[in-house]
Amino acid sequence: MKFIQMQKSYKMKILQINKYFFKKGGAETVFFNTIQLLERHGHTVIPFSLKNKKNEPSPYESYFVDYPELSESSLPKKIKNLPAFIYNKEAARKLEKLIQKEKPDVAHIHLMFNSMSVSILPVLKKYNIPIIMSVHDYRLVCPAYTFTDGKRNFCERCKTGNYYNCITHKCSKGSLINSFMLSMDSYFRSKFYSPIDYINRFIFVSKFSMNKHIQVENRFKDRCTYLYNFTPKVKDYSSTKGDYIFFFGRISEEKGILTLLNAIKQVPDIKLKLAGTGPLLEQLKSQCPPNAEFLGFKQGEELRELIHNASFVVVSSECYENNPMTIIESYMIGTPVIGSDLGGIPELIIENKTGYTFKPKSPDDLKETITKACSISEEEYARMSDEAKKFAMDNFSEESHYQKLIKNYQLIIDQNKR
Repeated sequence: MKFIQMQKSYKMKILQINKYFFKKGGAETVFFNTIQLLERHGHTVIPFSLKNKKNEPSPYESYFVDYPELSESSLPKKIKNLPAFIYNKEAARKLEKLIQKEKPDVAHIHLMFNSMSVSILPVLKKYNIPIIMSVHDYRLVCPAYTFTDGKRNFCERCKTGNYYNCITHKCSKGSLINSFMLSMDSYFRSKFYSPIDYINRFIFVSKFSMNKHIQVENRFKDRCTYLYNFTPKVKDYSSTKGDYIFFFGRISEEKGILTLLNAIKQVPDIKLKLAGTGPLLEQLKSQCPPNAEFLGFKQGEELRELIHNASFVVVSSECYENNPMTIIESYMIGTPVIGSDLGGIPELIIENKTGYTFKPKSPDDLKETITKACSISEEEYARMSDEAKKFAMDNFSEESHYQKLIKNYQLIIDQNKR
């Protein structure tokens, strides 16, 4: 009771750190949702990010850091920016000025590597600011952050600290230079600025991710928890079985797009709609079967209507997903999910109740699963839709997430005072 009373009266200044200040992917959705959630509860949120022409407006943008998008840069530019890629001195200077002005109570980091870099950690430590980190990927233990090599095979060769494997196997998109840069960054961090020596608490967004990190580094065990992502409550949608299945997200190889298209070719009477952008979009537009349609980037109510009008959402990922927002957003609307049995996906799908799982990278198994899913009756579908909504409210609600997040903030603030 004492904690609850304190929580209602005590409003914090919270530094929210993420390298992108626009909605680039799932991590940014969580980042912005978290900012809005905290502000609705009366806290002051101070964002710190990189400058980008796509950024949302912010009164703090003068403190944001200049940094090029290296994935789109030439080889000479990548080499020139390697020192900042590993240790960004400008990020440290800008953050220090922001801290001196705003004096935050706690810092919450989302994505920082290979842009702001670990340079921000000693600054936060210098000013005795407790740090919490939401772990959205596997960058802490895998240089290429996906546990896959350049040929998209699952790979855990670097988990003992032998980061040269990232170079020899070209784990970053098959690129030698990208893999070299990521490998050097991992060696530098492990030698000089290991995040686990600076960060007070890690929030993993799935049990799978938490357990995977503990397997690699046992020190995570004493300073971590898992907390599923959340999504703001949406209007109440009816449980109506749609006439197509739906994919939304990044149009790229690791998301299993090729497997999905190969599966849907085998069931020409079932329609597939895909929303999103990515490196394979233009190539696949000309190759997709007649019963598949690419819609481009969708968001907001338009996206929610596409999810609602679908019979199932497909999450066909071929990498270790953590806690996909696609599943969370679909369940909130009442649309069941067909997901690959991999990473954090199966812990979100109750087989035959909120959806179905299939063998990853198997077009045949995905085809069979899609066929089975689309053949259920309207009554069975209505029950599945209701189960999906219930699962969402039990696990992804705003208020539950807020209470758990604030409790973690207060925990590290109290620990920091001892």
